[in-house]
Amino acid sequence: MTDRIATFSANGETFYGVVAEGGMIALSPDFPQWPTLREVIEAGALEQLIEAASSRAVTHPDGSFQWEIPIPAPEKIVCVGVNFPDRNAEYKDGTAGPENMSLFVRFPRSFTGHGRPLIRPEVSDKLDYEGEIAAVIGKGGRHIPDAEALDHIAALTLCNEGTLRDWVRHAKFNVTQGKNFDQSGAMGPWLVPFRDHAQITDVHLTTRVNGEVRQDDRTGRMMFPVARQIAYISTFTTLVPGDIIVTGTPTGAGARFDPPKYLKPGDEIEVEAEGIGILKNGVADEK
Repeated sequence: MTDRIATFSANGETFYGVVAEGGMIALSPDFPQWPTLREVIEAGALEQLIEAASSRAVTHPDGSFQWEIPIPAPEKIVCVGVNFPDRNAEYKDGTAGPENMSLFVRFPRSFTGHGRPLIRPEVSDKLDYEGEIAAVIGKGGRHIPDAEALDHIAALTLCNEGTLRDWVRHAKFNVTQGKNFDQSGAMGPWLVPFRDHAQITDVHLTTRVNGEVRQDDRTGRMMFPVARQIAYISTFTTLVPGDIIVTGTPTGAGARFDPPKYLKPGDEIEVEAEGIGILKNGVADEK
């Protein structure tokens, strides 16, 4: 796979660049006008980065850097809940698919990068996985029509939308706490530029835990396709470049097994989507 753009850190410094055979090509030192990939996206310059990397050698070999979440400080991370038919059926409330989508927000600090552990907090042992595709907004706007919505995407990435199941039920009406523990989820490894609607409309998405397939579905079965998500969200808030929409997880999360299969230290989770790649993380207890 080519044309992968990532944020990474080495020796106390953070860089962005292009993923190459054997490591990373750091490009951020050459583009000081764009401090992070958020500004690169705002400038519409992802393709410029790819072109700049074409004649350069690896600057950071594999093993010499850590992966970071691709966009370190997006203005918004909006997540879509219960967006696959089988996932809706898990609630066993006798209802058909809802008329409108369920949404919640996450903070950037609640995610970690590829290859780094999800953190199971000391207050809960009910850490769960949710494999998803995330769409990064390139062109902002309000009241974006469905028919034009996919043209507002700059790139795609992967998300493990880790959730503390007991903490999403801490009050009468909320999920915020259970969705925002520090480093409880992951995002990455990289951004894949969005050039064709087929990259999102019917894509195979799987999640594996210790090699066992737990989630397996296609984005073509979403109750609210990604174009509808962008249109709906932009009805009430202005989308801006670098915003991230986490588009929904299939059935098969650990909480739905009997007994539940929550994550524990030593587990390895892989979220994979065709055309994007594999996001891989372990699990560690909070220190």
